[in-house]
Amino acid sequence: MPANTDSGFNRVASFYDPLARLVYGSALQDAQSWLIPFIPHGAAILVIGGGSGWLLEKLLQHTSPQHILYLEASEKMLQMARQRNQHQTIVEFRQGTDADLHPGEQFDVVITPFILDLFPEKRLTQLMQRLYAVLIPEGVWLFADFCPVQQKPPFWQKLLAKSMYLFFGILSDVKAKQLPDYKTQFSELNLQEQATKSFNKGFVQAKVFRKV
Repeated sequence: MPANTDSGFNRVASFYDPLARLVYGSALQDAQSWLIPFIPHGAAILVIGGGSGWLLEKLLQHTSPQHILYLEASEKMLQMARQRNQHQTIVEFRQGTDADLHPGEQFDVVITPFILDLFPEKRLTQLMQRLYAVLIPEGVWLFADFCPVQQKPPFWQKLLAKSMYLFFGILSDVKAKQLPDYKTQFSELNLQEQATKSFNKGFVQAKVFRKV
C-alpha cells in the first residue's frame, strides 16, 4: 500500500458505498448493524477503518458512548465521515492507522468493519496485536467482514473474493490476495467468540469477541 497503509481508498471514496450496495445489497450494513446492540452503555469505542461514516452515524443514533475515536487512513473517507457527523463532541476524528494510536489509549470496544481482509498475514498479525493491546480486559471486539462459513466455499464466493482483491489491488493498492485465516488470528490472541451471524449466504459474517 502507499506510505499511509490504508490511504489508497482515497481513490474509491466517492463511490465505495454505492458500489458495495450494488454488489452485496444491504449485507455489509446489516452485518454492522447487528453488532450495535453488543456495545455497552458509556463505552469508549475505537472504530478503525470505518470509511465514509455510515456506521458512526448509526452508533451515535443507537448507543450512548462516552467517547468514540474514529481512526481512518483515507483523508477523503475521513472528511466524508466528519461532514456526515458534524457537531459531535464525543467523536475524535483522527487520520491514520493503528500506528497512530497514542500510548496509554484504552477502549471498551474495538470495531473492525471490513478492514481485516485488506492485509496479508504478517501485517494483519501486527494490526490485530496493536488493537488487542488497546482493548481493556473483558472488552468487546466487534468484527464484520468477508468470512465464508464453509471451509471450502462455493465457486461464486471464491470468484467474488478474487474479483474483489483484483479490483481493490489495482485501484487502492490492497496487498492481500486472499481472505485471511481469521479463526487462527483471533485464537492466538485468546479472544473468545461470544456470538456470530451470517449474511449474504454466509459470505459475510459478524462476530462478537471478548478479551479474557
